[in-house]
Amino acid sequence: MISLSATLARVKPSPTMAITALSQEMKAAGKDVISLSAGEPDFPTPENIRAAGIRAIEEGKTRYTAPDGIIELKEAVCAKFARDNGLEYTPKQVSIGTGGKQILYNALMATLNAGDEVVIPAPYWVSYPDMVLLAGGEPVIAPAGIETSFKLTPEALEAAITPKTRWFIFNSPSNPTGAGYSWDELKALTDVLMRHPHVWVLTDDMYEHLAYDGFEFCTPAQVEPALYDRTLTCNGVSKAYAMTGWRIGYAGGPETLIAAMRKIQSQSTSNPCTISQWAAVEALNGTQAFIAPNNETFRRRRDLVLEGLRAIDGIECPTPEGAFYVYPSIEGLIGKTTAAGTRLDTDETFATALLEEAGVAVVFGAAFGLSPAFRVSYATSDEALQEACKRIANFCAALT
Repeated sequence: MISLSATLARVKPSPTMAITALSQEMKAAGKDVISLSAGEPDFPTPENIRAAGIRAIEEGKTRYTAPDGIIELKEAVCAKFARDNGLEYTPKQVSIGTGGKQILYNALMATLNAGDEVVIPAPYWVSYPDMVLLAGGEPVIAPAGIETSFKLTPEALEAAITPKTRWFIFNSPSNPTGAGYSWDELKALTDVLMRHPHVWVLTDDMYEHLAYDGFEFCTPAQVEPALYDRTLTCNGVSKAYAMTGWRIGYAGGPETLIAAMRKIQSQSTSNPCTISQWAAVEALNGTQAFIAPNNETFRRRRDLVLEGLRAIDGIECPTPEGAFYVYPSIEGLIGKTTAAGTRLDTDETFATALLEEAGVAVVFGAAFGLSPAFRVSYATSDEALQEACKRIANFCAALT
């Protein structure tokens, strides 16, 4: 039997992908399952973007490109950063990757040495700590609980920073909570970072355009221009443009860091899919008119889910500013027993019982570093959400 690396032993598989796969297997076996676990818009990729991909195929744009992307896409990214964020980058400061995950991974691999620390607010996207571990670093978790609406306080950030800190990972609006930081809230965090010039900032702005109720997105280097030279501003086309399977992420940052990331990518995947790159050019340069109506659909779904969950005794659920998730606390349900006799000792036990007994797939809070809670993705139909909330309510009503 082959011997596996010690590095691999430091990480675990993605819980969100595992739960999504399990719910798909149960559906294939004929079981009635509603999946609220996948972070993926249910809208089709807009027609103009699909057409650009088809056009790229028909025009023979199917060969290798530069390892980190075509110049046309890099120029589109530069234009997007200037238009939406007031950030000026040149194509030499831009990296294109196979999804946002590769961008983050390349940055960590290019900069971390053994013992280096990365501050990660919790709840966090499940992949952040494991990517840090794979790169040889140590994740330092900074709690941001329900009492602060899942937003990190300046005091908590200050307490987490040490001389070993290399990166602060910042995600707004957040996966898994949907929490979005206002300008003033983010300025309070950047003020802390200004006192620690050895700490770099790694932003994950993937949900930038998914914002509701007048929330205005901002990103660290925009709020504090003095952080520009030590910030990697990351984004992608997956969520706002319904292009999850096209796998295109991008980032703007210092040339030296971008060059190091390019070196890693040249020896791993090389260029992202050429056809997807041309489709992403159209996504960034083309019409943005579909974003507002899509957001209105998401906002309506958010409110539907909030109403359904808040009616359940033992569940508390803040209103998120963006993304397409809610993150209900189930502190009031821990210790109870289900109708089938399962004692709910943890949020993982809750999520497993909910799937097995009620046919609703959610992701347990421990996967995101803050319990007891669970994540609901409302990126699915109104009918599915209404039925899921009904099933969750019935499941909880039967607890003793």
